[in-house]
This record gives sequence, C-alpha cells and structure tokens, in this order.
Amino acid sequence: MTVDTRNGMPANDLHGAMWRKSRRSNSQGNCVELARIPGGLIAVRNSRHPAGPALIYTQAEIDAFITGARDGDFDDLMSLRPVLLQEHLNTLSRP
Repeated sequence: MTVDTRNGMPANDLHGAMWRKSRRSNSQGNCVELARIPGGLIAVRNSRHPAGPALIYTQAEIDAFITGARDGDFDDLMSLRPVLLQEHLNTLSRP
C-alpha cells in the first residue's frame, strides 16, 4: 500500500510513524513532535492535536532548521531568553 505523503495530511494517516518530542517538553502537552517517515522525510505535528495536519520536510530542511536553532537563529522567539533559560535550568538542578 502506497501512502500519499503530503503537507497538511492528517498526522494519524502516517501509519507506523514513531512520534517523539524533546525531553524539554512540558506535561501540559505544549510539544512539537517529529517522526521519520518513508522516503527519507520527517513529519512534524502538534502534540495537542495528534490527528491534526502534519508538515512534511526533507532531511536537508530539518538539518537546516536544527542547525539554525543550535546557532541561536530563533532565540528571539523563545519565552525565556537563553541567559534566563540557563539561569532557570540552574535553579532546577540545585538541591
């Protein structure tokens, strides 16, 4: 059976997708989940709407996004700026 993989398709139509999220995700379901799917593609969905639309990206697109995130290209979109985030994480690790 061939699946018509396209942007905006219902995420639950990606049968066999093993969705995963960041360890930094919180328990309120504010998570973005990713799954590797056939054809070397990566699907992305909103964990609050698991049957909602999936966005489909190539490996090169995901590589560029993750590299940009690591380089700080999106830090201005964070609710906690990197310095504040590090301070917050430090307080969580204190006994």
